[in-house]
Amino acid sequence: MFKDFVTDVFFDLDHTLWDFDRNSGLTFEKILKENNIDIHIPDFLKVYVPANLSFWKLYREEKITKAELRYQRLRSVFNDLKYEVSDATIHLLAEEYLLHLSSYNHLFPNTVEILEYLHPKYRLHIITNGFQEIQDKKLKNANIHGYFNQVINSEMAGVKKPNPIIFELALEKARTKPKTSLMIGDSLEADILGAQAAGFHTLHFNGHNGPKHENCQMIHDLNEIKNFL
Repeated sequence: MFKDFVTDVFFDLDHTLWDFDRNSGLTFEKILKENNIDIHIPDFLKVYVPANLSFWKLYREEKITKAELRYQRLRSVFNDLKYEVSDATIHLLAEEYLLHLSSYNHLFPNTVEILEYLHPKYRLHIITNGFQEIQDKKLKNANIHGYFNQVINSEMAGVKKPNPIIFELALEKARTKPKTSLMIGDSLEADILGAQAAGFHTLHFNGHNGPKHENCQMIHDLNEIKNFL
């Protein structure tokens, strides 16, 4: 479908290639235990996962700062669980979370296989809203950094997906055009609609069984990219 005209393939990182939920859960299991916080991990994650998504949406919309995101997502979870914890401990956990998160390197199934398949045929890039220092570590520690020509993050662009400016910066860095570029990501709002607003072709990786839509083609396994490229 895209193979006749696409030259550059842009991926989101978290929730698309890098298994954020799994790696995040392992990180919390480590730091809560080391800080003697007696909360059953499944109970913690049941509250944390949706809270994190909500606060990331606020961060993406420029309604909270990075520091507020790091603090509030944890404070809200402990409040909801009615577990007493000091602000000092919240800040410590926030620091330790970011320190250890990139040490876990689980990728979605078939990530390396699809990168091996695409790399000889296309220029590959990353566009991510994640923090630069953390995203670079994730790519390197997971041994996939070498597949990508350009890694564009929101701190570099000064805006976050779905703002078209970050996609325009990615095109500039990659020295390519929207009509020959394909964006693959898990977020309909940030990755798909954002990229489409900048003129990209798009492919929605729906690894979380979200609702169907008519905005673009959808895949549920990364190997399905071979059907399009």
